[in-house]
Amino acid sequence: MDIYSGDMLEMDTLERLATNLPLDERQKMFEKLQALSNLSAESLYPVPANEKTGSVLPVEKQYAALPWYYRLFYFVLSILKNKTPRQIFMDAQIGKLGRRVDTEYPGFYDYRNGLLLPNFNRLLAALKEDARFFFDALDISVNRDRGDFYSFLGSLEMPEVHRALEAETEPGKLRIKNPDIPDSELRQSALRIMEEIFTRITETQRTAMYRDARSLYCLKELASFLYDRVLLAFSSGEGTCSIKVVKEMLGSLNNILFSLKDPPSLALLESLFIFILQEQTPKPAFGVPGNAGNGSTAFGDSREIQRLLGRAEGALANIRNFNRRLPLTLILKCGNRDISYYPRQISGGEDWYTVYRDYWRRHITARFTAYLKERRREELGEIHRKFFSGAETPRMANAAGDNDTEGFPLGAAQSLSFLLGFYKLVFVPEINPLLLPLVAEGGFTNKENRVEFSGGYNDLAKLGTDIQSLDEKIAAGGIYGERYAQARQDMSALPIKRRKIQLALEDAEEEGRQIIERARLAIDAVVNIITGIVKNETGKRGDYLSNLTLFEAKFPDFLARLREIGERLKETLSTLDGVAALKAEIERN
Repeated sequence: MDIYSGDMLEMDTLERLATNLPLDERQKMFEKLQALSNLSAESLYPVPANEKTGSVLPVEKQYAALPWYYRLFYFVLSILKNKTPRQIFMDAQIGKLGRRVDTEYPGFYDYRNGLLLPNFNRLLAALKEDARFFFDALDISVNRDRGDFYSFLGSLEMPEVHRALEAETEPGKLRIKNPDIPDSELRQSALRIMEEIFTRITETQRTAMYRDARSLYCLKELASFLYDRVLLAFSSGEGTCSIKVVKEMLGSLNNILFSLKDPPSLALLESLFIFILQEQTPKPAFGVPGNAGNGSTAFGDSREIQRLLGRAEGALANIRNFNRRLPLTLILKCGNRDISYYPRQISGGEDWYTVYRDYWRRHITARFTAYLKERRREELGEIHRKFFSGAETPRMANAAGDNDTEGFPLGAAQSLSFLLGFYKLVFVPEINPLLLPLVAEGGFTNKENRVEFSGGYNDLAKLGTDIQSLDEKIAAGGIYGERYAQARQDMSALPIKRRKIQLALEDAEEEGRQIIERARLAIDAVVNIITGIVKNETGKRGDYLSNLTLFEAKFPDFLARLREIGERLKETLSTLDGVAALKAEIERN
């Protein structure tokens, strides 16, 4: 039975993840489900009263508890049949059980020949189909991220704890309360608060979560049981099967069914439903069933919830019916020739607290990482706004950005974008009008100074072209962009594919680093020469610029303007360092 029915695919588009569904909406939905639910609290594994008593004692104890005259009878038979008294006693009990199965549960087991019959086959095949519903639900939810699922489940079973974990560890609120402590200490403070909140979990809540975790594990084991191996052992489709061939597998199935005595809670089923519905569309979001007059919700029609709930109720009822109709324990007693056989509880679910705690530790750490990244991005934005006097910073069109993950992931993009903004918004309109005449007409008395200044100026003058060239190379059709796209689509072994991707990224990154380094050296060179020229005010006229008088006549306040350019270039280097440092911190987080 497949949970993906055509009707369910008609749901409205969802808009956000299940884990982002507000707690109040989760609780309202839970109340709606309680009103809709007809979920039975009856045990899924009803055990007849006469199977709860001495029949599970070891055969030696059962034999020893017999009256003396029975033991004498079996002793006499043992002499005649050349068997031990206990063996004869066991044979008698097995025969009695076999006749009981034949009488009370006809068509399932032929105890004389040790054969499972067609009715057994049909009932097991039906159980497989019902278990499939839970297989799909578990595959969509808990199998993908147990921590995420337990967090959602915990919000229903322990709403006060969930609310406290969300609110009391929120980075922004903690920063307001602790404005002066370092970010790393603030993160540790949030984790200490998390540990304190966990101490508020009551014993009742722990029991409920453990019960749900047990149900999840048992449902998973039931859903993933290898039914086909047993069914294929039957000859001629729905023929017969020797109990000896499949008794070990049936023993495992019986242990699972025995462990799944209690029906799963409604909170657990709601959590499964939410993750099922989330899977139906690419942009999940959820609302409360039946809020709208027509029964629609933010995640579809409330009939979808009712349908899933009905499917779950039907599957659980069929599991209960399987256990009631098919005496698997009695059949295995006969098949194993062991009247003391009884199913055992399987372990599972005990680690729910560890998984839940680890999830919240990761979740809080991720929240702080996102928070710190956002703060650093805001600081970067503020640096840009301040440096460029509020003008929007140009960016590389083909580099991946905060809101553009489809572009080329160039690590140097932030620094290059800043330099592009420097070139377009500062160098060209503010600096170049004074430096260009200086390069062309400046009377440098020291030839090395002229060469250094000209080289630095030329590198700054073509800075925009260099960045634009790299931007074109990382575009989809560019040298690096095409290599990167081809490497991502490469069908080679994963290590080879990763190496090709890495090489494409490294080559582009190296060109970006070279542009940044040339810009640094160019700015340093220009600043050094400007500083020497400005020092002429101390009486060393002609040490660097022989025709300073000509420039002072041509450009009013020439030295003052030159000094301002020098300071602006120093500020550029300082800002570039700040941009690089913040970018590195964002990547570390």
